[in-house]
Order: sequence, then structure tokens, then C-alpha cells
Amino acid sequence: QVQLVESGGGLVQPGGSLRLSCAASGIIFSMYRMDWYRQAPGKERQLVASVTNGGSTNYAEFVKGRFTISRDNAKNMMFLQMNSLKPEDTAVYYCNARDVRYGAVFWGKGIPVTVSS
Repeated sequence: QVQLVESGGGLVQPGGSLRLSCAASGIIFSMYRMDWYRQAPGKERQLVASVTNGGSTNYAEFVKGRFTISRDNAKNMMFLQMNSLKPEDTAVYYCNARDVRYGAVFWGKGIPVTVSS
């Protein structure tokens, strides 16, 4: 059974920081590209950041310089360090795992992040 479980969300003031975690089980973690997505109320889900099995990272333009994605293959975990948070970062954040070679895709249930004073 594949499980992706997010943690670390909550309420933070503008300019503050949060660190999201995603714990994976049921997959060979080191073989998957890992992604963070987010979905704000009334808007479509969007890709925030990705990290390949080899450790290469990519970021959406709206988070470059503020967010850092990373993974720890020994712990089957992925992280998103979010700094300089803005109200427009408010969304439900989702962990995603992708086996690009075979097409398997798995999602976490999501965790809310609210940036407000």
C-alpha cells in the first residue's frame, strides 16, 4: 500500500517560514521523482517544486529564491522549506511521487498552509 503523508503546515504570518515534510511508504523511494503541488481556494492545482531521484531540483518562478525542496532517501522523506511567505502562498500543499519510467503517480491527502497576519 502506497502512502504519502504530509506534515508541518499551519498558520504563519507574512514573511515567516514553515517546513513541510512528506513521509513515503510502499514505494522504492529512491526511484521516484518527488514533487510539491499546491491548490489555493478557487484555483487550479499548480506545481511548486520538484526533486529527481538524483537530487536535481526545479522550482516554479513564483517561489524561486524563497522555497527549497530536498529529499532524504535513507528516511523516505521529502521536505519543502518555505521562507518569506506571502498571503498568496496560502493553499493546500500536496506531496506527489512519480515513477516516470512506468507512469505510476501517487498523491498525499494534502496539508493546509495559511499565510495571514
